[in-house]
Amino acid sequence: MADILNPENEGDLQSQIILPPDYPSAAPPIYQINAAWLRGPERAKLANSLEDLYVEHVGESILYLWVERIREFLVEKSQSSETVNQPEKVNMTSEEVDDDDDDEDIPDFRTLKLNTENAHLFMDPTNGEELPPIKHGNPITDRRSTFQPHLAPVVTPRQVKMVLEKLYENKKIASATHNIYAYRIYCEDKHSFLQDCEDDGETAAGGRLLHLLQILDVRNVMVVVSRWYGGILLGPDRFKHINNCARNILVEEGYTASSDAAAKNKRPKSKKTK
Repeated sequence: MADILNPENEGDLQSQIILPPDYPSAAPPIYQINAAWLRGPERAKLANSLEDLYVEHVGESILYLWVERIREFLVEKSQSSETVNQPEKVNMTSEEVDDDDDDEDIPDFRTLKLNTENAHLFMDPTNGEELPPIKHGNPITDRRSTFQPHLAPVVTPRQVKMVLEKLYENKKIASATHNIYAYRIYCEDKHSFLQDCEDDGETAAGGRLLHLLQILDVRNVMVVVSRWYGGILLGPDRFKHINNCARNILVEEGYTASSDAAAKNKRPKSKKTK
């Protein structure tokens, strides 16, 4: 675990890097970067630059190169803020009050790591993949907070990034307080899933969303839920709205049956009376 000082004094950047047994010959380091101010396009930009370094130095030790790249990123961010002579404002309206009693049956995905066996798939340098079609679901509004789901079929991590970049081109989506997402990709050759999630500042929301995708056993799909905070704390209801949004769009796009249909199929058949 490494703590790197953020020059904008908005908090520290915390990075956790795990070296798998076959590093560096056959697998890259497994990393996770945590910083409250690092979100959306900036997080994607940093992740892409780290992956580019791996591709350029396949088979070589890149740990120190990664650390230096993170430091350079922070310096560049600080200099760009000084140019406009105004520190960047971070939208931190996440509800920090979490109900621990609500989490008893929910796996903790907040420290989710990439599977070592499949980590190299995130470093695919190939281009030319088509942008998957993106569907937008119906919004849910509660106490001035609005939640809206977005869905796209994905079969590679590159497509996941393409979908995120496309969504962030929309000014309304880019301005959302949180853009929580999760995805599951089935690797047929390995008979395993490549999956990940992102809270985007809404603590534990990404893990809950991924848990929903696992329970529904959906595959090759990505779900993003945008939340625009309305100024009133919703408590655990916010997680209910996030998952309901996701479930609704998965049903609408045919990835899973509705709860009513599933319950109907599970009902035992009545015996005929003679």
